Amino acid sequence: MLDLYTDHLMACPKYATATGLSATLDNKISHDKITRFLASDDFGSKQLWMLVKPTIRKIESEDGVIIFDDTISEKPYTDENKIICWHFDHSKGRNVKGINMLTGLYHNDNATIPISYNIIEKTIEFTDTKTGKLKRKSEKTKNELFREMIETSLRNTIQFKYVLADTWFCSSENIEFIKEHNKEFIMGIKANRLTALSEQDKKEGKFLHLGDITIEENTARKVYLKGVKVPVLITKQIFTNKDGSTGILYLACSNLDLEASEVNHIYQKRWKVEEYHKSIKSNTALEKSPTKIVRTQSNHVFASLYAFFKFECLRIKTNLNHFALKAKIYLKAAKAAFEELQELKLIHKIGDFA
Repeated sequence: MLDLYTDHLMACPKYATATGLSATLDNKISHDKITRFLASDDFGSKQLWMLVKPTIRKIESEDGVIIFDDTISEKPYTDENKIICWHFDHSKGRNVKGINMLTGLYHNDNATIPISYNIIEKTIEFTDTKTGKLKRKSEKTKNELFREMIETSLRNTIQFKYVLADTWFCSSENIEFIKEHNKEFIMGIKANRLTALSEQDKKEGKFLHLGDITIEENTARKVYLKGVKVPVLITKQIFTNKDGSTGILYLACSNLDLEASEVNHIYQKRWKVEEYHKSIKSNTALEKSPTKIVRTQSNHVFASLYAFFKFECLRIKTNLNHFALKAKIYLKAAKAAFEELQELKLIHKIGDFA
């Protein structure tokens, strides 16, 4: 059933429904059976790992990276519950209603595969003292989940060298945690971070904002962050936005032996998580399920991620990216639909009004 349902997510052009899958199978499997499958058990990160583990063992390497990032699957018209609720979307600068999910994505030169994920569950209700409105919050922060997911990756003995993440996860606690577990990191870091230029300055409490320190582009400078025991390398990138304005990206790296170009090159791999987010929304129907209850909604998310994995396996075999594979599937469907239309026209003599 999982294989059939995930194939349906990969092939369906619009909404992924039990009725649609049943019709595709000529009603050999009833839509009720498909619905019961989605509600039968709780599928999650552990089950996903068991499915992808054999492939990871074949392709993992010492130079692999694990990329962490979250995304929001918008559900504006679905009833609110502990997973479908309001979250702040930094890309839009406002709150949106939907499912917020944090993923750990394994990447090396061979493949990009989700190895763990957490759907943010806001189970605690409270009243906002400023607005008086009832709100929800999670029992665990994303940073706590981030550290738990790294621990799980270590327990699963996955081969990797670097943890890549954006500024959200570049906390002192996360930095110390990664180094204590003998791994390296490259993460975005905010310009207002308090920084000392030497160990002596750190001891004397002489800190500056990172943005006030002179760092040439394409060079790396060793600094000491407030609240962090180990020194880090900082690199600076200047980029141009679509509107012509410029921005600055600072990166913090724990490997002091790297050149700035190497830091930037490794961090570019983080872009794979953006491709992943785009693919699960466009190609595996993450946001296109009419499921109504928490279990079926959660299980649909699980199936969407597993469908991404299946697309990735096809990509490795065919050298076609996920969007090219989806287009190939759509073309086949369009040809079948066109042939069916021609047959219907012939049978019913469309154009002959006599």
